[in-house]
Amino acid sequence: MDKTAHIIKILEENRDFFSNIIDIEMSEKNAHIFDFSETNAELHDIDLNSTEALTNYVFDTLKKEKKKVGVGGYMEDRLIYKKSKHFDNDGEPRSIHLGIDLWLEAGTPIYSPLPGVIHSFKLNNNFGDYGATLILEHLIERETFYTLYGHLSLDSIHNKEKGQQLRRGDIIAKIGDESINGNWPPHLHFQVISDMLGNEGNFPGVAPPSAKEYFHNLCIDPNLILKIDILK
Repeated sequence: MDKTAHIIKILEENRDFFSNIIDIEMSEKNAHIFDFSETNAELHDIDLNSTEALTNYVFDTLKKEKKKVGVGGYMEDRLIYKKSKHFDNDGEPRSIHLGIDLWLEAGTPIYSPLPGVIHSFKLNNNFGDYGATLILEHLIERETFYTLYGHLSLDSIHNKEKGQQLRRGDIIAKIGDESINGNWPPHLHFQVISDMLGNEGNFPGVAPPSAKEYFHNLCIDPNLILKIDILK
């Protein structure tokens, strides 16, 4: 069994051990699944270069659907990355989303779903990038893996130290606003990674279609930790 398959098995076996990453129960009652692929006709009427327009779309949709949180995106081939040259990739734009997004109001607290230590953190401040980013390292059953939290508030990476120990349920960050989160509607990008490949404070969250399988093997389905039933 390779490392990624072993981590998947461990996460499946420890499902009941993981605590909630936000205070909102991500049930059908509270959560709306967003579609940011080419097939969503509503996106073709939005100026994707406008953070305000995309923010209005996200939060107007949540209001209309009477939901508290928007979710989705793992391995989704997304249209919305055309908003930024950050996703250009030598003729093949990056469009495959490698994590799950939780679309929530800025300032929403984020909790560590399991014990770990701080691996690294960084302000990735390109237009369309992660903004403030925090990466945790976890060890379960002698297997190491990582969770990445992107689009955070700036104070989420202040007073942090590499190697700092965190308990399950500790508040680790807050969701940032458009001024600091890479110019996106407020949300959390949550990603599970089997191998950081030497990266610190950053890791690709979007891949080109030609590298989909490669990154699929590195970036495990975050819903194994989030346990959002409506995404099954």
